[in-house]
This record gives sequence, structure tokens and C-alpha cells, in this order.
Amino acid sequence: MGKLRLNLSVLAAIAMTGPAMAETEVVDGIPSVSIATSMPDNGDPAGARKWLAQHGITYGLVYTGEALRNASGGIRRGSLYQGKLEAFTAIDFGKLAGWQGLSFFGNAFQIHRTSGMRAEHFNSLITISNIEAVPSTRLSELWFEQKLFDDRFGFRFGQLAADAEFFISDYSRMFLSSDWPTITGANLPSGGPAYPLATPGVRWRVDPDKNWSALVALFNGDPGEQGTVNTTGTNFRINDPPSLMGEVQYRHNQGKDDSKLAGIYRLGGWHHFGDFHDHRFGTDGVALAAPHSNGIARRIRGNSGIYGVIDQQIYRPVDGGPDSGVGIFSRISASPSASSHINFFIDGGIVFSGMIPGRPDDKFGASFIHANIANNVRAFDRDVIAHSGIGQPVRSFELTIELSYQAQIKPGWTLQPTFQYVTHPGGHTADPDRPERAIRNGAIFGVRTTVAY
Repeated sequence: MGKLRLNLSVLAAIAMTGPAMAETEVVDGIPSVSIATSMPDNGDPAGARKWLAQHGITYGLVYTGEALRNASGGIRRGSLYQGKLEAFTAIDFGKLAGWQGLSFFGNAFQIHRTSGMRAEHFNSLITISNIEAVPSTRLSELWFEQKLFDDRFGFRFGQLAADAEFFISDYSRMFLSSDWPTITGANLPSGGPAYPLATPGVRWRVDPDKNWSALVALFNGDPGEQGTVNTTGTNFRINDPPSLMGEVQYRHNQGKDDSKLAGIYRLGGWHHFGDFHDHRFGTDGVALAAPHSNGIARRIRGNSGIYGVIDQQIYRPVDGGPDSGVGIFSRISASPSASSHINFFIDGGIVFSGMIPGRPDDKFGASFIHANIANNVRAFDRDVIAHSGIGQPVRSFELTIELSYQAQIKPGWTLQPTFQYVTHPGGHTADPDRPERAIRNGAIFGVRTTVAY
């Protein structure tokens, strides 16, 4: 009694920040992958968590902390510690009030010292740690969802984060650098509706059967800069030009009892209805770097992108689930060069799960991320050199690789040593101290710990 499959709201909250929870069950309000299962009385001596779960209310905490060291390259060397505490709650109104299919979800972050390695050490475009954000205590998502027709159709409204459902790869989640893709983060206003920013919106989802899903969401198009305009996540902006996002998903062999190789394939796209700057030409048709330019960038109506995602299991142990064995993943995306800072993005990698004897819950793997600087941005750099006569780097691309091992100490508690190498930080941009040369490639060593309660 009190046993149920973890609902999607809680799954989204935990899976983005903590141990993989695809097959997690909740018993008396406590996920099986939780440090609470290792505590006396399951960390609930008074029985409050059990009582709340019986009435449809579940909650949890996830703490992620990590120490990183820039051992070479970048703008400067050094070490730092950074962390994020997430609190979330979900309500099933069917249990609470008899309103079947209605649910609520909300989460908030306490983020500390998490912008240093990327901004202060490398000035990189690609994420170094997916808990990076301006230090703050902030609200993230806050929404209601109504499901209908035996849960085959649902609509969600409130403050939403696109990276909870769109453009994600399940196998990639173990990596520190796996995040809202660089192409959307660089091309959308304020980085788009993704961690740590959410924005008002509505999302529709159709699941005609267990294999197919289609999602469409309409967001307010600018969540506001996290360090200035929207510091607490409570700005609730609704007057900006909207952003539309859609995705079709196909999955197969996702059951724990399935024996064939599992896979998930996603195809999607987005369109922002606002105005964007041309990165090379002004309103007078002259190159912005030219001395006689009026210096006012040409306005381009709207910006778009398309993407595809693949998660494919290539080895499945006997009696193994869809997240066991060996899996490969990749995300690929493109956007127009004139209105985009990044016009092409690709990442990928391989993950080994439960492959070490005696360590069935450990994972290790390798990944890469490549972000290509748009043609007009490159051309602007060449124009600056041509008109000024001063040599400087021409931006081209940024590439990172990551090697990582995630060890489960106890259910809900992992320890993860990691190594990253950053090539062409900032896309091969100029070093602030020596603008005639690019920021140097660099190596990062670190360790992360994640505790889910």
C-alpha cells in the first residue's frame, strides 16, 4: 500500500539534477533512489511524509555540490567549490480532492558560487557545469497539469522550463557539461526558458500509445536576465514576443521486462517571434565594422531552429532495463546564420551502466559538445581586422570533451570524478589581457556529489 510509479513531475525534478530515476518507485512518499532509504525509519520518523503521500502530496530535496580546478589554459587558473540545493513538491489532486488527472508541481533553488568556472576562468559558450547560474535563491517552475482521456492528452500551464521536456537526451544526463544546448542558450533572449530560468507558458502533450508522443509549447519569449531583471524567478513576464517549441518522440523497448535494445528518438524545432540583430550588417546595408557604418544593426524578424535527438542502447544485459548496459546518444541542431550566434550544434557520447562486477549502479562514459560560430559572426571579426588593420582571433567554434565516472555510494547519493578539456573557449575569442591572441585551451578536473532525499 502507498506504492506507485514516480510521476513525471517528480521525475523531471530529480532526473535533471540527481541519480537516474527512470525506473524509480515511490513508497510512502519516498523514492527508492533516495538517501532516506538508508536512514532509520526511512528518514520519516514521525510518518509525516507517508501521511502526505497518502493524501497526494510528495516532496523532496536534492543537493549537488562540486569542486572544480582549472589546471591549464583559460583566462586564469584556480579552484572553486559550487553548489545548488533544490526543493520540490508535487500534488496529485485526485488523491487530495478527488479531481482526477489534475496535478501541481513547483520547485526552487538555492544556488551558491556557481558562475565562476565558466565566466571567470574560461569565458566559454558551452556549459562546464549544469548547475551553473548566478548565485541566488529563486523560484523555478510552478505549474498545473490536467490529463484527460486515460492520460493520453494533457495540458500544462504556469511557469515552465523548456529543458524539462524538450531537446533532452536521457543518456547524457550523467555528464556535468550536459545541459540546455548551447545553440538555444546562445540564440534565444536571456538564454531561453531553461535552468535556472522559467517563464509563463502553456504546453500540450498527446500520447496516442506507449511508443509515440507529441508536445507543443508556447512560452513568453524572454524570461529576463537572471542576474539583473529576473533575480528571484518571480518576474512572471508575459508581454514579450512569444516563443513556440514542438517535438515528436518515438520510443521502444522501454519496459524493464523487454529484452530487445531500447531507443528514444526525438525530432523538434522552435521559432521565436521577436526581432533579432544581424551580426554583420547595419540598417544602412554597410558592414557594422566599417568606419562609415551607422552602427545600428539590421533587424531580422524572428529566429528559428530545428533539432534531432537519439538515445540508443547498443548492449542490454540479460534482465537489464533500458538504462542498463551500453548506450550512445547525440543531439544535432541548426539555426540561420544571419540572426544567430551559433548556427550549428552537435553533441554525443557513450555511457556504460552497471558494467563493473559488484557495482551495478555505477556509470562511466565519455562525451563531446561542439558549437559552431555563425558565418555572420565570423565575417564581422574579419571585417574588424580588415578595417582596423589590427590582428585578432576570428571566432570559429568551441569544443569540449568530458570523461566521467558516477559511483553510487548509497541509493540517492553519488560521487562523480570528472575531467573536461575545453578547446577554443568562447568560440576562439580574444583573451581580455592579450587581445591579439585567443583564450588558451584548458583542462578541468573535478568531483561532484549529489544527494537526493
